[in-house]
Amino acid sequence: MPQVLPPSDIARAHAAKRLAALATPPGALGRLGEAGVWLAACQGRVPPKPVDNVRLVIFAGDHGVAAHGVSAFPPAITGAMVRTFLAGKAGVSALAAAHGVAVRVLDVGVDEDFADLDAATRAALTAHKVRRGSGAIHVADALTAEETAAALAVGAAVAREEVAAGAQLLISGDMGIGNTTPAAAMVAAGLGLPAAEVVGRGTGITDEGLARKKDVIDAALTRAGARAQDPVETLTALGSADLAAATGYLLAAAQDGVPVLLDGLMSVACALTADRIEPGAAAWYAAGHRSTEPAQSLALAKLGLEPLLDLGLRLGEGSGAVAAVPVLRSAVALLRDVALLADLPG
Repeated sequence: MPQVLPPSDIARAHAAKRLAALATPPGALGRLGEAGVWLAACQGRVPPKPVDNVRLVIFAGDHGVAAHGVSAFPPAITGAMVRTFLAGKAGVSALAAAHGVAVRVLDVGVDEDFADLDAATRAALTAHKVRRGSGAIHVADALTAEETAAALAVGAAVAREEVAAGAQLLISGDMGIGNTTPAAAMVAAGLGLPAAEVVGRGTGITDEGLARKKDVIDAALTRAGARAQDPVETLTALGSADLAAATGYLLAAAQDGVPVLLDGLMSVACALTADRIEPGAAAWYAAGHRSTEPAQSLALAKLGLEPLLDLGLRLGEGSGAVAAVPVLRSAVALLRDVALLADLPG
């Protein structure tokens, strides 16, 4: 299995020196300067190249817990939203079109077969399908060990397909009713926390739904027991096919030295899990935005990542990360195109 090497310390040092030498007051570029230095380290190049080819993959799947009152929406919405992505009419579709981000959606674990789609579209959508739906994690494992391995391999293969297509920056997106429950459980497992500290309202559940969600996560953590100490076992017991695939995608990006802009809870839960599998993977990740889910902020703190945006977003789909792409592009432009103080006339 490929190992994760860190971004270039040499490029980071040269980029930091260049940042300090720009014709701007010391520290005036704030987080933009830091982001430019991070990208330079990831690229091993100073100044960094423009980030023109950004690619988002949305991993879609259903979750057994959705039938147990943890979501404000019925499971059928998953498939409906997949069709909306294909039509280019979802929230993230509009953002991606505005910012020149390529979007690909994959059915890894949706509980339907999309028989209404034309053959070519259906084949591309379901080419990497692992199973229909994932187990209700408070009463059963989400996946078998074999399905977890298959989903991790799917994500890795897809990441490498996107890199081969020219991706300079990857984003993982999500679609799956009920997915904040397994994602929060993954964070709780990774950080050794109880459900009460990680549970959030997801798509907007009531107080009663929030209490039920907490109980489901607590039961899932109790059922998983010591298995939660192992990141791959965590995916099997507490995750889902789509979340395991996203984890494989993020892990492969780090292994291949391609930077990733993380989105909300699902993306960050998978990043935390990838970093548990291969410590050091998080050095290749930047946080696009802070979601409203407590588990996301807790996981970001553990990974040492500070979000670029904090807009109160809770849409998912990869939308917060896509909204942050112009911030990264601004960081590159500043580090590339601002004059050096030493070069000013006079």
